Amino acid sequence: MPDRQVADLEALADLCTPWCVRVAATLRIADLIAAGTAGIRDLAAQAGCDAGALDRVLRHLVSKGVFEQAAPGTFALNEAAEGLRGTSPGYDLDGIGGRMAQAWGSLLGAVRTGRPAYHEILGLPFWEDLNAHPDVAASFDQLMGVAGHGTPDPQILLSDDWAPVRSVVDVGGGTGALLAEILRARPGMRGILVDLPRTVTRSADVFRAAGVAGRVTAAGQSFFDPLPAGADLYLLKNVLADWPDREATAILARCAEAARPAGRVVILGGVSAGEHGEASPELLMMVLLGGKDRTLDGFGELARQAGLEVSAAGRLPSGRFAVECRPAGGHASPAS
Repeated sequence: MPDRQVADLEALADLCTPWCVRVAATLRIADLIAAGTAGIRDLAAQAGCDAGALDRVLRHLVSKGVFEQAAPGTFALNEAAEGLRGTSPGYDLDGIGGRMAQAWGSLLGAVRTGRPAYHEILGLPFWEDLNAHPDVAASFDQLMGVAGHGTPDPQILLSDDWAPVRSVVDVGGGTGALLAEILRARPGMRGILVDLPRTVTRSADVFRAAGVAGRVTAAGQSFFDPLPAGADLYLLKNVLADWPDREATAILARCAEAARPAGRVVILGGVSAGEHGEASPELLMMVLLGGKDRTLDGFGELARQAGLEVSAAGRLPSGRFAVECRPAGGHASPAS
């Protein structure tokens, strides 16, 4: 038998490197170097920090393959460091990246209780914390906007049959990047963006830039409240994995209620064909919100409780797993 690879526990347990990456990102060191600043004193002066402390951080990152040291006290970019250029909300300790980094300190509490312990570290539950800190909330919205890595893919239907779809409601759609692309690809369609008021107020520029502002309405509300009714399609992208079963069922029930009698509900993200997906993002949802990914069977049970029936499931051309549902007979469960 081949030798079994032994995990390096010391390397796996290292907290120094992840924090150094985030400090360099927050101070925009890669951008400063790209602009022509290389010496440690000049970097520290422009970043507003201590030169000796920054030098230690960067030398550690050089030892891990992030940045290069051309000479003592002189640093340069490499391929890994290029990834820190530009705004990186997931790494920025002054924004949502700082919240997510600190939230890992609540993992033990979450494992012991099975419930999110974010408030034990940050003082408030996640959504309440964002409401209390608009700058962090804006950083979170920005992160959600770039999470698709480029222009969102407007192909969200397994059948690609858009003929019956004249209206779409993007439930929890953030600042509307995906909805804008869906409407731009289909000029005869109208849309409604549903998200919290602080988020949808940032959607106007997105829709204007896409040339669809005249065909879309922004509804600033919770998706636990009744949704705009009568649309042909209701979209939940990267929403359900944020929530435990009870809340996820309530969101689905609101979609079922609004989609009756003939609308469709499409779920992208948070549901997999068989085994659960990569553990790290799922664990992050657990510590932040108590959410989780679900297998198709597990999701099917939630859908039934919410008054929906799974009508199709499979992979889109992009490779992303999608689930389509139709309202079942009768009435959806109360979404309170």
